[in-house]
Amino acid sequence: MLSRQALRSLRAAAPQRTLSRSAVRSYAAAAPQEVKPPIAVYGLDGTYATALYTAAVKSSSLDPTARAISALGDLYTKDAKLATVLATPTLTEADKSAILVELQKSIGAVGSNETVKNFLATLAENNRLALLKDVCGKFGELISASRGEIEMVVTSAQPLDNRTLSRLETAVSKSQYVGQGKKLKVTNSVKPEILGGLVVEIGDRTIDLSVSSKIAKMNKLLTDTL
Repeated sequence: MLSRQALRSLRAAAPQRTLSRSAVRSYAAAAPQEVKPPIAVYGLDGTYATALYTAAVKSSSLDPTARAISALGDLYTKDAKLATVLATPTLTEADKSAILVELQKSIGAVGSNETVKNFLATLAENNRLALLKDVCGKFGELISASRGEIEMVVTSAQPLDNRTLSRLETAVSKSQYVGQGKKLKVTNSVKPEILGGLVVEIGDRTIDLSVSSKIAKMNKLLTDTL
């Protein structure tokens, strides 16, 4: 999507947009003190994600903002070069304007959200476009928490079918790991290196039932014994 050659073309074609510092300050100030995020997220990416969340609540655009941020996060899986381009330290103002235009174009109609436009402009002005992926992740955590969702990531060596995921969701929903009134948000991560079995992550808990983990434990036992 954003190779260097494409970036030069976009830079030439993109409208010249000035990212004023006053606009950045007004965006940061838009989030009122009375808006309290459902959870605390840390780091610089967490700071931006929290500011975006509170600004979206203030502007009554939380759901469309969530859709737009989710779409931006998905771009990283579609374009392997995106992270490299956004992390380029020598981006000019024209480069940044071209990137913003392309990002908004790539996510379609949800990119017209003013809260998201201001957010992207803030990242560009502060030379923090490289944080976009991590901010999307932290914002997703905030959204899940606001909806009473608990994320469960099931890692397997091969993709799991919907029936298997549904059975896991049903079993875990009835366990002590999920509080009353909470909803599970299940995703399947594929990592062939675990060889087989499953690694289940629920919130801050991890249940490692992978073959690679069992082999590692067996190797340690043999090493300690010999």
